[in-house]
Amino acid sequence: MNNDRIEGNWKEMKGKVQQKWGKLTDDDLDVIDGRREELVGKIQQEYGKSRDEAEKEVDAYFN
Repeated sequence: MNNDRIEGNWKEMKGKVQQKWGKLTDDDLDVIDGRREELVGKIQQEYGKSRDEAEKEVDAYFN
């Protein structure tokens, strides 16, 4: 997974990310700011998933 790709396109991707993970607020997405680890952690927190599950979801979504 290319972290630069996520960060570089974050502004365009925020809406799609929010559609996929609807529990994430605009404020959450502003804090995440395209950082993969922040996104994984927030998905874990909001959805009660394990780190491994959240990482797999993020990787699948962005690949």
